[in-house]
Amino acid sequence: MAEAAVNFLIGKLTNFLDNEGQFFRDAEDEVRSARGQLEGISASLRVADSMEESDEEVREWVKQLREIANVTEDALDEFKLLSAHDHGVGFAGLFCRISCCVKNMKARYRTISQIRNINSRIKSLCDGHQRLRHKFSKAEHGPGSNYSDNTWHEHRGKDCFSDKNELVGIEEQKKQLVAWLVEGTSRPQVISVVGMGGLGKTTLVNEVYQDPEVKKHFMVCTWINFSGSPNIGELLQDIHQQIGGVIRQPIPCGADAMNIYWLKMLIKDLLQEARYLVVLDDTWRIDEWDVVKHALPSNMCGSRIIITTRNYDLAHTSCREFEGKVYKMEPLPCEGLPLAIVAIGRVLATKDKHIIDEWELDLHSLDTEIDCDDKLKNLKRVLLLGFNDMPYYLKSCFLHLSLFPKGRCIKCKRLIRLWIAEGFVEKKEGKTLEEVAEDYFMELLNRNLIEVAARRTYGAVNYCRIHDFLWDTVTSKSTNQGFAEIAKEEKFEQLDKVRRLSLQKTLRALQQNRSLSQLRSLYMFGMERSFMNKVLASDMKMLNVLDILAAPLKRFPAQVADWCYLRYLSFRGTEVSTVPTSIVKLKNLETLDLKHTNVTELPVDIWKLQRLRHLLVYRYKLMPYLSFKVGFKALQGIGALQSLQKLCYIEADDANSCSVIMLVRME
Repeated sequence: MAEAAVNFLIGKLTNFLDNEGQFFRDAEDEVRSARGQLEGISASLRVADSMEESDEEVREWVKQLREIANVTEDALDEFKLLSAHDHGVGFAGLFCRISCCVKNMKARYRTISQIRNINSRIKSLCDGHQRLRHKFSKAEHGPGSNYSDNTWHEHRGKDCFSDKNELVGIEEQKKQLVAWLVEGTSRPQVISVVGMGGLGKTTLVNEVYQDPEVKKHFMVCTWINFSGSPNIGELLQDIHQQIGGVIRQPIPCGADAMNIYWLKMLIKDLLQEARYLVVLDDTWRIDEWDVVKHALPSNMCGSRIIITTRNYDLAHTSCREFEGKVYKMEPLPCEGLPLAIVAIGRVLATKDKHIIDEWELDLHSLDTEIDCDDKLKNLKRVLLLGFNDMPYYLKSCFLHLSLFPKGRCIKCKRLIRLWIAEGFVEKKEGKTLEEVAEDYFMELLNRNLIEVAARRTYGAVNYCRIHDFLWDTVTSKSTNQGFAEIAKEEKFEQLDKVRRLSLQKTLRALQQNRSLSQLRSLYMFGMERSFMNKVLASDMKMLNVLDILAAPLKRFPAQVADWCYLRYLSFRGTEVSTVPTSIVKLKNLETLDLKHTNVTELPVDIWKLQRLRHLLVYRYKLMPYLSFKVGFKALQGIGALQSLQKLCYIEADDANSCSVIMLVRME
C-alpha cells in the first residue's frame, strides 16, 4: 500500500504548498524537492507493492516508504492544527494570539527541521529505489509479467487445482456445462463461469474440458491460463503452438517473431474450418479478452469458448458479443468455499484426530495457520490474486472492509460516506464524490470481492458483506501492510503508531489517557461504557473518522468538538439526546450521523458547517401496529448548507418553511 500512501502524501504536499507555503519560504525548496522525488518513484510503487510478499528487500523498502509518508503527514497536520487555533475576542483573544504567534514560530521552525530531515530520508529511499529498479523492471516487463511472484503462477495448478473428489456438488454443475457445449446453435458461443476466488471455477471447468464426450465433440481443444496480467504476445504464441500440435500442421518459419496482428491472423486461419473449444482460465480484464476474441473465427461449426473469471463485467460483455451464457458459481450453502474447505481439511488431517482440542486450537488460530502453512498460504494467494491488479484507490477501499467485524452486513451508503471521509475517493469532473465512490463500490462488486447481502425494493444494493474466509485474508493483509489494526484480542496493545483502529472487544488492559495522537480513524463495535469512555479520553487530535455504533453512550463527548480534523462523526444507535453548540468548531465535518438517537434539535449555528454533505438525524417512533420516522426541528439558517448532498429528516412547519424550500432548490 505504499502507492496509496505516497499518492495521498503527494496531494497533501501540493495542498500544503498552495495554502501554507507563505509560512515556509525557508523550506519551500525542501518541500518541492520531497514532492518531486516522491513523484519520481511513484510509477514503480504498484510493482513494488505486488512484490512485497516475495522479496524481502522490496518489503523492507516499501515499509520504510510507508513510514516516511506517515511521518510527513503527521508533521504537516500538526502545524496546521496550531495555525487553525481559535483565539477568541477582546484582550484575552489578543493575549491568546500573541501566545499562539510565539508557539507558531516555534512550530514553524520545528516543522522546517522535520521536513529537512524527512527530505534527507526520502533521498536515501530514492537511492534504494535506484538499486531496486532492475527488480521492478524485470517484474513489470518480464515473461508472463503480472507484477507478482512468478513462481506462484508456476505452482498454481499443482497447489490449487483440487481433485474433483475433494469438491462438493460438482456433478450437476458439470452436466449443465457439458450440455451447453455439445448442444445448441452452430454459431460460436461463449460460456462464462463467474464467481469469487476459491469457489473451484478452474476445477469445475477442467472436469468439463477432460470429459470424453467433450473431447469427442470438438476437433481442437486448447487451454490458456491468463493468471493476472499476461504478456499477450506470449499468450497468442501459446494458443498457436497448442493448435498446431493438435492439427499436426508445421509452425511457419519466423512465427516466434510475429507481431500480435499476424499471430491473430495465423490462429484464425488454422481454426477456420474446425469445431474448436478454447478455455481462457482466470481472465481478468476486458481488454485482454478483446485481443483474444479477434483471433477466433466466427465459423458455423458449433465452436465454443469458456471463460473463467471473477469479473462480472467481463462475463456479461463476452456473452453478449457471442450470444452466450453466464454460469454464476455460488458459495456452498454452509457459507464455505470449496478450496478453503479442502485446504483446511488437509491441514487438520495432519493433526491427531483423537485430540479434539488440537483441532479447535488450529481453527481458532486460523490467521496464524494461513501464514505458516503452505497449502493455506497458496489458498490465500488465490483469494487475493486480484489485489495486485487493482488501482491503488480501490486497494484502500478493499482493505477498509477489514475494519468491520467478521460476517457483518455493511450498509452501502455508509461505506461510501466513509471512503470519502478517509480520503480514498478522487475527484472526477462531472461527478460528485458520492458518484465516484459508488463506481468504486460497483467495481469491487464486479470483481467478486464483496457480496450483495440485501437489495432495496427497486433493485439497488442496500447491504453488502465480505465472505468470512476472504475477511480472514484481507485482515491479515491490512495488518501486515500497516493499513489498520483490528483489536479483537484481550492482549492487544499495539496502539502507539496505529492509523486506523477497529475496536471489536473491550480491552481491559488499556491504560488511562493513552496517546493515540497518530490515529486517523476509530471504529468501535460492542463496547462497554467504561472502556468506551477511557478510549474517548485519549489524545486523538488528528482524528478524521469517529464511528461509534450502538454503544452505551448517553452524552455527546465534549472533547470531540476539539478534534478539528473530523470529517465523519457517527453516534448512530446510541442514547445521545443533545448536540452541543461547540460542534460548529468542526469546520471539516462532512458527515454527521445521528440516526436512531434521541436527538430532536440541532444548534442554531449548524449552518456554519459549510463542508457538511450528509446530515442524518432521525429515529423511529413505535406505536401499536405502526411506526414512523421522527426527524429534527428545522432551523432558519439551514438552507445555507451549500455542500449538502443528503438530509434526513426535517420536521417542517409554517415558521421554517422558507428554509425547507431553500434546501429543495439546492442542486
